Amino acid sequence: MAKKVLCDKCTGLCCRYFALPLETPEDRADYDDIRWYLCHENVTVFVEDGDWYINVMNKCRHLSDVDFKCHNYSNRPKICSKYSMDDCDLTQGEYDYEMHFTDDKQMEEYIK
Repeated sequence: MAKKVLCDKCTGLCCRYFALPLETPEDRADYDDIRWYLCHENVTVFVEDGDWYINVMNKCRHLSDVDFKCHNYSNRPKICSKYSMDDCDLTQGEYDYEMHFTDDKQMEEYIK
């Protein structure tokens, strides 16, 4: 069965954040660096399949607030053009992270 393309119903969920891999923390100093990231607004850290990521909630400058379309579509980065319905935030539902830290206090508790 073909997956239904829901782009017309989407508000650009995938264009409102980016996540980058982190090296797996090995000692207290590494965890404290992650705690520092979490001191900043609109930043979370999550672990998925044993891999650590920093998630920055920051909307793409090319996402329209009016029609939720990319105003740079024909010149968008390759990571955007490779994004598929298999990865779609609208169709995939909630994430099932192994761990999800939303502030520095959570990390502080974790490293105690």
